[in-house]
Amino acid sequence: MQAELPSEARRRLTALALGAIGVVFGDIGTSPLYTMKETLGTHGMTPTPPAVLGVLSLVFWSLIMVVSLKYVTFVMRADNKGEGGIMALMALAQRSVSGSARARWVLAAFGIFGAALFYGDGVITPAISVLGAVEGLEVAAPGLGKYVVWIALAILLAMFAVQRHGTHKVGKAFAPVMTLWFVVLAVLGVRQIIANPQVLYAINPWHAVRFFVSHGDTSFIALGGVVLALTGAEALYADMGHFGKKPIRFAWFGFVLPSLLLNYFGQGALLLGNPRAIESPFYLMVPEALLYPMIALSAAAAVIASQAVISGAFSMTREAMSLGYSPRMAVVHTSREMSGQIFVPWVNRLLMVLVILAVLGFRSSDNLGAAYGIAVTGTMTMTTLLALVVARKRWKWSLPAVILVGVLFLIIDLSFFGANLLKIARGGWFPLVLGVVIFTVMTTWRRGRELVVREIKQGGLALTPFIENIAEHPPLRVPGTAIFLTANQHAVPHALLHNLKHNKVLHERNVLLTVETLETPVADADERIEITALEGNFFGLELRFGFAEDPNIPLALTLCTREGLGFDMMDTTFFLSRETIVADARRPGMALWRDKLFAFLSRNAMPATAFFQIPGNRLIELGAQVEI
Repeated sequence: MQAELPSEARRRLTALALGAIGVVFGDIGTSPLYTMKETLGTHGMTPTPPAVLGVLSLVFWSLIMVVSLKYVTFVMRADNKGEGGIMALMALAQRSVSGSARARWVLAAFGIFGAALFYGDGVITPAISVLGAVEGLEVAAPGLGKYVVWIALAILLAMFAVQRHGTHKVGKAFAPVMTLWFVVLAVLGVRQIIANPQVLYAINPWHAVRFFVSHGDTSFIALGGVVLALTGAEALYADMGHFGKKPIRFAWFGFVLPSLLLNYFGQGALLLGNPRAIESPFYLMVPEALLYPMIALSAAAAVIASQAVISGAFSMTREAMSLGYSPRMAVVHTSREMSGQIFVPWVNRLLMVLVILAVLGFRSSDNLGAAYGIAVTGTMTMTTLLALVVARKRWKWSLPAVILVGVLFLIIDLSFFGANLLKIARGGWFPLVLGVVIFTVMTTWRRGRELVVREIKQGGLALTPFIENIAEHPPLRVPGTAIFLTANQHAVPHALLHNLKHNKVLHERNVLLTVETLETPVADADERIEITALEGNFFGLELRFGFAEDPNIPLALTLCTREGLGFDMMDTTFFLSRETIVADARRPGMALWRDKLFAFLSRNAMPATAFFQIPGNRLIELGAQVEI
């Protein structure tokens, strides 16, 4: 198929595939550092040949069924105007059932919980990847083992410290480093496979079946370790908007998957010949003379894997803010060429603190492996459910086809999730608690904003009678344009009423501005602006942005000239009501503790004016108290 493409298209596909290798596959690419050790080296399991072949068979078929078939082939079809990730999938699924409020609420719950667990992944991935890489020192120089945690912390602190500079400069080195990493994985694996070629029998799924039959409950526990081979599968979908489906699929099937499989089978071949190598099967494959260079390469790959997850957390936070599930925060663009390269200082600081606590609390990749699986498998399950809705409602798949695919993927997802629930006491509680906290914050913010908007709409004066009254009893008009930000185009904004009451004047031209975030990544040109001319030189203006866009109001206003409503920014004043939230237990809505949580979040959220990039010297804010 590649031969049929024009040479320029082939070069572009190759370049994007290389970029994807550097960014998308970092997380799943570092899984060989700890997967086999965690699966076969704990739970009292002995790495006998049947156990090794059984676990290898599980790893092989998991990569085929979950990553290759489910994510790369099925889920990546569900693109939201080219964007991927669970928040984009949630918005796409909600659009597919736009007529049912209850269905939209259920889909939102799936998406938010999956996103909340993804943040848990963002905490554990840097910790386990860097610790797993640095633990190679215990093989190269056992005396340095006591310094592993502190070396890992130093690397992690440096990584978070440079986040504010962005990844556009460092990113140029990602692809060569990760390409070298995957080549080395393959070479190390081939050396061992040649020595013990019988390890290739593990391709037969019968070995996985026999492993379950012969090992009983232990096999189900081991399944919680096998899932570590799948970490990063969600990143393939989340980063689809940056590289496109074809380059990611091309890189996965043509390079990454073969390299991973060769390395896993190589570790299995090593264990068949030397079961005691389970102490560190990855590093014991490396020739002794190359141990230190390999540790350095592993650390670099681990940092790249961590970088990809952290960047994903930044992007997801921006999407959550735009869709109304997160308080507004400062977003810093770190590249002039790529809008997707952003830095969210508050999220960076929070992740840094949580990662440090995870490293100090768990102290090894083995212990962190017990905490890892729940976050990954939980997000995978939510993704499957949302993708099935899209397949049924948007792609018009038949009900039997949806049921067949759903049963296949959900059996796999729920088996992995159930196996990891057994690890709650050994650390699995950490991402679960973190996910529940984030889920609570996101749903509280969403519900709180809905209650505030409801109160504003109920307490507002009807706009049409107000304009008629102004025409009958005209106040003093002053030159210029006043823009009033409002959530309700049919009611008089509180800021307008306060201005008229206290200043006794009305601007020559008054615009009621509403900002709406769409369930698509980018708003089309024909839906960006909607202008409604009213009586008395009043105008209704609706600006629409996609959830992956930065809502820049002054820039959007320059586009209104083509629609017949021009703005001179030096002659324009913005008016905004800043709400002070008061929790009132007597009002219906949320529990009092959630009201207080929302009030706290509202006080500490970034001001709407800064979020919408409204210049401070053109702004007048008027206070308003809202009880919820």
